[in-house]
Amino acid sequence: MSRQTKIVATLGPASSSPETLENLIRAGVDVVRLNFSHGKAQDHIDRAAMVRAAAERAGKSVAIMADLQGPKIRVGKFENGRVMLEAGQPFVLDAALTEPGNVERVGLDYKELPRDVKPGDTLLLNDGLIVLTVDRVQGEAVHTLVKIGGELSNNKGINKQGGGLTAPALTAKDMEDIRTAMSFQCEYLAVSFPKNATDMEMARQLANVAGEPWRHKPGMIAKIERSEAIPQLEAILKASDGIMVARGDLAVEVGNAAVPALQKKMIKMARSMDRLAITATQMMESMIVNPVPTRAEVSDVANAVLDGTDAVMLSAETAAGRYPVETVAYMDAICVEAERAEETRLDGSLTGRNFGRIDQSIAMGALFTAHHLGCKAIVALTESGSTALWMSRHRIRTPIYALTSQPLTQRRMALYRNVQPLLMPKLNDRDEALRQAEALLVARGVLMPGDTYAITCGEPMGHPGGTNMLKVVEVR
Repeated sequence: MSRQTKIVATLGPASSSPETLENLIRAGVDVVRLNFSHGKAQDHIDRAAMVRAAAERAGKSVAIMADLQGPKIRVGKFENGRVMLEAGQPFVLDAALTEPGNVERVGLDYKELPRDVKPGDTLLLNDGLIVLTVDRVQGEAVHTLVKIGGELSNNKGINKQGGGLTAPALTAKDMEDIRTAMSFQCEYLAVSFPKNATDMEMARQLANVAGEPWRHKPGMIAKIERSEAIPQLEAILKASDGIMVARGDLAVEVGNAAVPALQKKMIKMARSMDRLAITATQMMESMIVNPVPTRAEVSDVANAVLDGTDAVMLSAETAAGRYPVETVAYMDAICVEAERAEETRLDGSLTGRNFGRIDQSIAMGALFTAHHLGCKAIVALTESGSTALWMSRHRIRTPIYALTSQPLTQRRMALYRNVQPLLMPKLNDRDEALRQAEALLVARGVLMPGDTYAITCGEPMGHPGGTNMLKVVEVR
């Protein structure tokens, strides 16, 4: 393994051919994001099938993350597609307007806005590039003054500074999209704009019900992009399998300057609670049109790696950019260099912690042993993936190989930092399983005669959550 941090890439027009997708996977993509804000249900079903086929051709385990659109908190359309707003001019956001807008007023996709704002509130449009101050609310019309002007085009997003919009996290479209995502058994479901744990619990329940015909339960990722979510972060993490540090909308609501510290806080909390963390938004933005990233983007990706994120994510860079494969290759190289500079503080992260479960204690014992003996690898035989997840929460240079008989578990572990998931046959005999595990890693060139590795498994074999054995082995 040359890279611990995983790469999430978004599919779009620039990356939807089988050839480009396979090249993306070979360049380093571990998780493919399907953005449900665009396209129809059949488009996503077809793309999911294409991802599975491309991953098989590339010989790599790749997870699919279905990203729900969430509430459409946007302005409507304009007569000419766009208007130019000048600072100081009045501008009306009119929930009752049905015809295309103009430089004086525009309709709203989000009809509740007049009830969510009051005089003095600040509204930020188009990712904060345009700033409006609410002057008064009359019926369905929000009268504002333009504080910072600029070009405003169709369907641009609306944020309220400091949060407070009451839009529910799950819309009717999201509920239908959950059914679509479960039909191709996505490994992860990302929920947009959750405000609290209840939003995530409802999404999980809907996904589990929709996935029941396939006995499928996806991992739940909470996209942290509302200011209201910050005080509820711990509860949201408990209700989720991971979070996405969605820096775009979050920065608009809390201010750009607050985001770096929040990013570090969120990643640290996720790791401490045995949850996953994805860092997203504008990581390699300039590569949408340029063949190389800026120095600032290189530093941004590297700092996310040093923060301990499980994955870094590409959006428009791979969905619509000119250089999707090159972007992934650059991101791969940046991650590798950042990881080389990482400090390993394993003893400190284990000291003082209590592990109430046998399987969790075995996982921590494997990390400690491998670290101090200088093992070439840590090998976890796992059905559910929990042992590999716990191991991946601690910084260690020793690569973790998670061997499972479950294809879903294998793909799901593609998002875990420093975990290489591999498929092996299901065996009930412990000694035969250990022998085949070693043979598999020797055949792949991971282990050689003389190498030492730590391996964990459970007895009896094949029971999720049953890891109870740690063994240190020298390859003969």
